[in-house]
Amino acid sequence: MASAHLEALSSRHRLIDGEIASEMRRPVPDSARLRRLKREKLRLKDEIARNS
Repeated sequence: MASAHLEALSSRHRLIDGEIASEMRRPVPDSARLRRLKREKLRLKDEIARNS
């Protein structure tokens, strides 16, 4: 069970990383969206560390 949860967290972390990269490639990145994505990515990273 914990392994499946960690995999789901890691998958979401990777997805957000891709969204951040995509936003950065835009001519004018949305700074508010980037801030939200980065905050969520950090929250996921912390949760992954706690559950590892």
